[in-house]
Amino acid sequence: MRWLVLLLYCGLACAQGYPSKPVKLVTPFPPGGSADVIARLTAQKLAENFGQPVVVDNRGGAGGLVGTEYAAKQPPDGYTLVLITGAYPVQAAMLKSMPFDPLTDVAMVSLLTSYPFVISVRADSPFRSLGDLIAAAKAHPGKLNYPSSGIGTVHHLSGELLNAMAGIDMTHVPFRGGASPLTEVLGGRVDLLLEAMTLSIGQIQSGKLRALAVTSRERWKALPNVPSVAETVPGYEVNSFIGLGASGGTPREIVERLNAEVRKALASPDTRQRLVDLGGEPGASSPDEMKGFIEREIAKWRELIAERRIEKQ
Repeated sequence: MRWLVLLLYCGLACAQGYPSKPVKLVTPFPPGGSADVIARLTAQKLAENFGQPVVVDNRGGAGGLVGTEYAAKQPPDGYTLVLITGAYPVQAAMLKSMPFDPLTDVAMVSLLTSYPFVISVRADSPFRSLGDLIAAAKAHPGKLNYPSSGIGTVHHLSGELLNAMAGIDMTHVPFRGGASPLTEVLGGRVDLLLEAMTLSIGQIQSGKLRALAVTSRERWKALPNVPSVAETVPGYEVNSFIGLGASGGTPREIVERLNAEVRKALASPDTRQRLVDLGGEPGASSPDEMKGFIEREIAKWRELIAERRIEKQ
């Protein structure tokens, strides 16, 4: 009993003095991508509330696995945070084995924002609708290609899901993440982009990209005139998210402190508006709610992979 009281006291004491030094926010993708944009916004707001610097540490590679593994294996003291994206449960479902346990080696803190993907093409593309694209893909199997931030990412599986449900065969071209997929589409080296709205919406609004469809079940309020994929391919739906985690084993009191700071940041009108401008729907969750959400996402993707007989990596 004395040990339990001592542990509780230590946890409370740590939380009261936290943070007493700079905090690192690991972003498991290169600079310039949609995750990086949210990471820097989150770091800025946390730093303002903490009174301590929050430094974004981009550690891209293996579709996000490199950075997340690094964060999972750091000391559980709250000084290493990690951005959790829609790629996280996809990898847990897609990989034959992982170098860490996705449900215990990372402590979930809170969701930050959710959003659909957008299927878009260059402004001078001959495809005026998703129907045009699907017709061309059926006429020329394997000719059309789409980029992703890596094998086994949500971008990859979203494209494979479209292949399966639309009865087409587009070629997947993996990159290391960041803004590379967007750059390749704008440069005309790949045919279409299946990307988070947080990254592509600015290019759509500027007229550099033409949005063909959003992957949410219904039309998304940030692009109300763009149809959903489901209007052409009934039943298709993919939604992504970004949340915040910490190294597994971080004291509950520190996790709760972080959760409170996230809620404070998302309550700020300027932060909420910035997330809305990026095409997302801001919203916090409790640590337990986020963990439950991740569990359900892993189960959903595992079911899809089994149903579609997608080979695990």
